Amino acid sequence: MLAAVIHAAFPVFALILTGWLCARFKLLNTLSMEGLNKFVIYLALPAQLFDAMSHATLTDLAQPGFYWAFSIGMLATAGLHALMIRNSHLPKTDTIIQCMTSAYSNAGFMGIPLCLIVFGKAGLSPAIITTLFTVSFLFALTTLWIELTRLEHGKLAPAMRKVSVALVKNPLLIAPILGICWSASGLHMPSAIDRYINLMGEAATPCALVAIGLFLAANPMRSFDRSVVRIVLLKIAVQPVLTAFLVFYVFDMPLMWAQIAILSAALPVGTGPFMIAQIYQRDASACARAILISTLCSVITISILLAWITQTIT
Repeated sequence: MLAAVIHAAFPVFALILTGWLCARFKLLNTLSMEGLNKFVIYLALPAQLFDAMSHATLTDLAQPGFYWAFSIGMLATAGLHALMIRNSHLPKTDTIIQCMTSAYSNAGFMGIPLCLIVFGKAGLSPAIITTLFTVSFLFALTTLWIELTRLEHGKLAPAMRKVSVALVKNPLLIAPILGICWSASGLHMPSAIDRYINLMGEAATPCALVAIGLFLAANPMRSFDRSVVRIVLLKIAVQPVLTAFLVFYVFDMPLMWAQIAILSAALPVGTGPFMIAQIYQRDASACARAILISTLCSVITISILLAWITQTIT
């Protein structure tokens, strides 16, 4: 079992460590991190999402229990955070961003590579769905929530328009939707184009994980407060427990889908809340610290989860 865990976890954390070492030894810098992030977000990861969904069938994706379990676990975690800080004196926008941070999994940069390594290509579809729920649904819901708190004279249209534009411009939403449409069309993809998309998509996993390592090196942990501890505990402990209860006792789904739901819920904090904080010109230090600490802690928590998963697989 230990060998199986090492086989699953080592490539992921070794690639993150590689990025960190490259930054520490000045082989790559902040500009490199920005370039890698853009390459992954706008090219490699959308290609991987399109490739996976273009080869999937609607029957394969018909797992409503999975959708409900993961989304309810995510929203319940954010709601629990809101309940815990209901008496705080934080500005509304900062409160909303912290709630988002406590439930925002690093699904695209870490979840998809993990599922690909552990489950093979069979794990790509559920991993991509968790990515969609995180980077599209939760991101959009947070943006809408912030905009609604800033409404002037009850005008809802500007808020809805801003959220719609953000979704339409999001390549991580558009790519899998186009992939599903292509699959449903029954058209044959020319082999040269299919190979091009596949090669581009294969670059997503190593580049994304190296970019995480660069981020960790660029944002060393100096201090953190109670809010960061609360966010991290909710993200890597409470959310996976809530999701596990839902997938095993409330909703029906295949074991692999249940395991991926739990694994995705247990992932460390992604960069989405950091981006939201920058968009609205808020202090992003709590987000950055939560990303750093949850990623470091996930070395232990994810390894424990992988030990359980590999035991059930073997």
